[in-house]
Amino acid sequence: MRNVTSKLAWVVMAAAIFAAVAAGRQDPPTAQTAIQVRPDDIKWMDGPPSLPAGAKFAVLSGDPKMAGLFVMRLKVPADYKVMPHMHPAAEHVTILSGSLNIGMGDALDPSKAKSLPAGSYAMLPGRSNHFAFFKEETILQVNSIGPWDITYLNPADDPRKKK
Repeated sequence: MRNVTSKLAWVVMAAAIFAAVAAGRQDPPTAQTAIQVRPDDIKWMDGPPSLPAGAKFAVLSGDPKMAGLFVMRLKVPADYKVMPHMHPAAEHVTILSGSLNIGMGDALDPSKAKSLPAGSYAMLPGRSNHFAFFKEETILQVNSIGPWDITYLNPADDPRKKK
């Protein structure tokens, strides 16, 4: 009986995990719909209030505020920095132009950063503390799972609190 109960618990747990993953899946509007975005079609908007002023972003697919996959682009000016922070889910970042200087840790320490030129890729695990700075205008593509959020390690660094 104990063996059956143990197997049943594993089945219930697996079903719960599958249901949670399926609930977060974001399918296209119809199976026949494709998303195709040319560079000239991108509608850049002012960055979200969670990022320092000066950034622009464009959502290419999905919705970063909702559960499920999304793809967005981020354009930042030269001399831009994002203080140490983390996100709830992993971020997959492709550097499309310019370069990203990124480091892991609780403080913005340029000596601990790695410079990634255009064409590079980085994966940052969810809930991992990291920082970024840019010496030149840069465009990144971010693929992740929403809802997307940013939590600054030092609340004083959070632009949403600087009104």
